[in-house]
Amino acid sequence: MVLAQLGGSISRAIQQMSNATIIDEKALNDCLNEITRALLQSDVQFKLVRDMQTNIKKIVNLDDLAAGHNKRRIIQQAIFNELCKILDPGKSSFTPKKGKTSVVMFVGLQGSGKTTTCTKYAYYHQKKGWKPALVCADTFRAGAFDQLKQNATKAKIPFYGSYTESDPVKIAEEGVETFKKENCDLIIVDTSGRHKQEAALFEEMRQVSEATKPDLIIFVMDSSIGQAAFDQAQAFKQMVAVGAVIITKMDGHAKGGGALSAVAATKSPVIFIGTGEHMDEFEVFDVKPFVSRLLGMGDWSGFMDKIHEVVPMDQQPELLQKLSEGNFTLRIMYEQFQNLLKMGPIGQVFSMLPGFSAELMPKGHEKESQAKIKRYMTMMDSMTNEELDSSNPKLLNDSRMMRIARGAGRPIRDVMEMLEEYKRLAKVWSKMKGLKIPKKGEMSSLSRNMNAQHMSKVLPPQMLKQIGGMGGLQNLMKQMGSAKDMMGMFGGGDK
Repeated sequence: MVLAQLGGSISRAIQQMSNATIIDEKALNDCLNEITRALLQSDVQFKLVRDMQTNIKKIVNLDDLAAGHNKRRIIQQAIFNELCKILDPGKSSFTPKKGKTSVVMFVGLQGSGKTTTCTKYAYYHQKKGWKPALVCADTFRAGAFDQLKQNATKAKIPFYGSYTESDPVKIAEEGVETFKKENCDLIIVDTSGRHKQEAALFEEMRQVSEATKPDLIIFVMDSSIGQAAFDQAQAFKQMVAVGAVIITKMDGHAKGGGALSAVAATKSPVIFIGTGEHMDEFEVFDVKPFVSRLLGMGDWSGFMDKIHEVVPMDQQPELLQKLSEGNFTLRIMYEQFQNLLKMGPIGQVFSMLPGFSAELMPKGHEKESQAKIKRYMTMMDSMTNEELDSSNPKLLNDSRMMRIARGAGRPIRDVMEMLEEYKRLAKVWSKMKGLKIPKKGEMSSLSRNMNAQHMSKVLPPQMLKQIGGMGGLQNLMKQMGSAKDMMGMFGGGDK
């Protein structure tokens, strides 16, 4: 993913500056020049990049900073704020409410991945408890209804369309009415792809909008058009009331940064980005967590949401108890692998952890890691309860390992590799030993009072070092929200 390269380049520039013995004008300029180069390579508009550089230099006046100031931290904060400014249009979009019918209309250029994005959007909300439905009002492209039908069937989402009716306005109207009667609370209307030069198609889009009276119109755009996104987004906004943007194909284009910044310049909030072809390769776009992940600083609140999604509330105290005992068994590893696979693409989840650069898990390797976890789980399925519940790896002698390998249909070296992974994770888990378990009802007060001192004892030392020690942790907690979010990562906090 090219944005991973951008994040890696910016992180390295900041790291090199942090490693400098003295933070002087030269160290600052070197760092800013590296960041400028990285942003320009990602096709971000030259004027935006130049303004960012000027603003950072104004904020970080090295001569005026007293000796006691942490210059590294001030520079880092300034870079973070300026990157947020480039990508933030300064306004939010309409948010559908559960249980209340909302109509969302999708518009965009031909070939931007609109039909797939409609299904991803529906699937995302279905997982969160909405009752979505899809309407195919694209009568222009041959096979559009077939594609939507196929996607919707796969995701188990109701759909509406017609092979005989050629009037998209009529289909859209009938589809919306049908699903309103069925009490669907999120009705998604897919329309024909069009280009700003095609006046007739633009008129048709306006008519569909008038007929369905959508609560939100989403413009879907392919990230590969880069800075040209500004003109297209502007043209669509002038014809219909575009309230939000979804940028697709962010997994392989150098122009991704250009598309994001260009759309922000039209004052259109980007609400999701598509990061691959699969249904779950679809991320909420929120400027601060996005920039934080880009800089390798993680996204605690996003990670906490993922934890809450996959670890049921009744299991969370048990998870805390196991953490405090520091007693890591193969069964616990199996359960955590199950949770991890439920969270979605592994690279996406790991990039929410501080100190993790998205470059460390390139696209191809992500699938390898997922396959490896499934392989480990298959081997653990061939183990006895005694083996799974023991925290002593020596219990697994040669004959037991051979039996596990045969049962899983894997070579014995795979079983040995899995045991090495278990030992590595057991070491990390042991760092959590002694974590104070609050009594029932004390969790919310603990999470409110949780400070960097507490967190530093909980985090693995390597992770703490990567985020800049105690100072970096305090800064991260300030930036990324409350200590409650931090505690939530370990199964605590109020839901």
